[in-house]
Amino acid sequence: MDIKLKNEELGRKTIEEFKNIKKTPLVVVLDNVRSLHNVGSVFRSCDAFAIKTLYLCGFTGTPPNKEINKTALGATESVQWKHENNIILLLDKLKQDGYILCAVEQTQQAIPLHTFTINPEQKYALVFGNEVEGVQQQVIDNCDAAIEIAQGGTKHSLNIAVSAGIVLWEFFKKKFN
Repeated sequence: MDIKLKNEELGRKTIEEFKNIKKTPLVVVLDNVRSLHNVGSVFRSCDAFAIKTLYLCGFTGTPPNKEINKTALGATESVQWKHENNIILLLDKLKQDGYILCAVEQTQQAIPLHTFTINPEQKYALVFGNEVEGVQQQVIDNCDAAIEIAQGGTKHSLNIAVSAGIVLWEFFKKKFN
């Protein structure tokens, strides 16, 4: 029988150690995400995959906030984050800094996530939209590509936090495995 590890056996980094490790050359952009629980969950996924920076844009909630903390479980202290009011200006800056901008959205030319070619040497910015409208068309127009998660059910979307976890894992494993 396999024995579950105790927390102290997991070898987790301290917040200071985490802040000093080499990060995944990936940034996450949340645009107008309403649910503070979703924001907190994305913080946690960003911590899990050592994401460089999380950008919170528009009316997306920011720490400190008890609703974000409920799902972030301390990741607001480890993950570097910034708030930007204007996502278009942020995308322009990221593009100038050499990032490939990818909207996570269903579009006419979206590339299925499982077939998206990730260059391990390239920097990527992943843009996630809000729970109702998704990624704004104006934002999609400023991105280099759109990526979608293949789905087989009757619903045509996933929760933003679930989507972020799936996409981050796919990028993480393709960049480091």
